[in-house]
Amino acid sequence: MMPERIKKVNILKGIIKGYKSVLVAFSGGVDSTLLLKVAHDVLGERVLAATAVSEIFPPGESEYASALARLIGSKHLVFETSGLQSPAFAGNPPDRCYHCKREIYAELLKIARERELDYVVDGANADDVGDYRPGLRAGVEMGIKTPLLEAGLTKEEIRAVSRELGLPTADKPANPCLASRFPYGTAITGEGLKQVGEAEEALREMGFAGVRVRHHANLARIEVSPGSMPAVLEKSRSIVLKFREIGYTYVTLDLQGYRTGSMNEMLEI
Repeated sequence: MMPERIKKVNILKGIIKGYKSVLVAFSGGVDSTLLLKVAHDVLGERVLAATAVSEIFPPGESEYASALARLIGSKHLVFETSGLQSPAFAGNPPDRCYHCKREIYAELLKIARERELDYVVDGANADDVGDYRPGLRAGVEMGIKTPLLEAGLTKEEIRAVSRELGLPTADKPANPCLASRFPYGTAITGEGLKQVGEAEEALREMGFAGVRVRHHANLARIEVSPGSMPAVLEKSRSIVLKFREIGYTYVTLDLQGYRTGSMNEMLEI
């Protein structure tokens, strides 16, 4: 009997075939990488991947995306977004992602028109519907297609299919924009983004994967998996010294551990 995820991938291929040609919003994460792979397999040269860059994105992600696009064999371009130049975004309201996505989608639609590509597609999946995702609303308003979601593919299924296809992103941890590390209502600054990026990179260099550093002014709140907490405590002195070099006065360990969207816990949604 055919596994459910394979049925969904066949549905995905049919959806993409109907698009004729696409511009893929490509972050280099597990979702958009599978989407690009399937789109390229189905549509070939009628696919272009595009990656947004600005100070809000983790360091090195655009280079990683470029390497993935080459591995898949897809054409790829990188474009800059204004990021902190938008007051609606920098003020960090609860719908921050809506404003950011509208800017990114507007540029993607412009590129698609210039390249005579029929649709812009992104990697939203079936699990995203149950989470607080104001960026999805922007996509719906602007006509962005979400074929992974339409095919009903969940994150777990996307990872499984990626593994079967030999994609290096199969087990890649989620790594959303650095603005997600700031509590809503706290202004997002270039200095703060730099601190967060350097702090998370320092933790990765110490051997911690899937980490988050939540930025609370001069306090850094570290989120790691519960199993990694003893190692964080063992290396606490080194971590504190490094974080003070970066600019934090206080360093704390969140006892609830790493979880996606922890900043949404303050919202009544």
